[in-house]
Amino acid sequence: MTTDRPELIWLRPERSARGPAPAHSRAAIASAAIALADAEGLAGVSMRKIAASLGAGTMSLYNYVPAKEQLFDLMLDAVAGEWKLPDAPSGDPRADLLEFATQGLAAMRRHSWVPALVLTRPTIGPNSLRCAEFFLAVMADNDQPADTKMELFAMLNSSICMFAQWEANQRQSGGGEQWQQELVTYLGQAAATGEYPHLAATFAAGTGRTPDLDPDALFARSIDRVVGIILAPPNNHA
Repeated sequence: MTTDRPELIWLRPERSARGPAPAHSRAAIASAAIALADAEGLAGVSMRKIAASLGAGTMSLYNYVPAKEQLFDLMLDAVAGEWKLPDAPSGDPRADLLEFATQGLAAMRRHSWVPALVLTRPTIGPNSLRCAEFFLAVMADNDQPADTKMELFAMLNSSICMFAQWEANQRQSGGGEQWQQELVTYLGQAAATGEYPHLAATFAAGTGRTPDLDPDALFARSIDRVVGIILAPPNNHA
């Protein structure tokens, strides 16, 4: 079945060139939806609740956002607008990408529903394109092919999302200090069986060391490795 109305929200004009000014805006609808998602999760987001918070009729909002998937696109792009990006890169690609990643994690911590949605739905709204533009500006002097640069941008975003999702899962499952201690006990028992010699050697090498499991420190170490891969010479990406 075909339609003359685009499914992609960014291809649909926000308002008609004729007629009165709209009573609401996509930005206001997205903001209301984000507040609901932050409080209740994505499952708590509905047009009825959004309409109630805006003092609007539920059906009237479908004139602005016809489908829930389009609402999700607006929400994700609004969150992407929280990145405070400079007008131009600093000249230090590693520092720029680490700062970009740190801002991304902060936004996803504020909105814990974002990572799972990003990993299943591409974000290509204006703010998301602004983020991509900044990444490509940082990589402008790199010799990697254009398609590789876009793959590396996706890898960076995926790494941020996966860490944020892991953190969210930890909070939900209550995985804290006790869980960490039990994990160490279990791994020690597994290593002692002799069935995992490489694991045993690694476990033994770490005996007596207390790993730094502070989330910020763990993220800094992890994302620094990812950025190192991104900035590696082109032949390393072959």
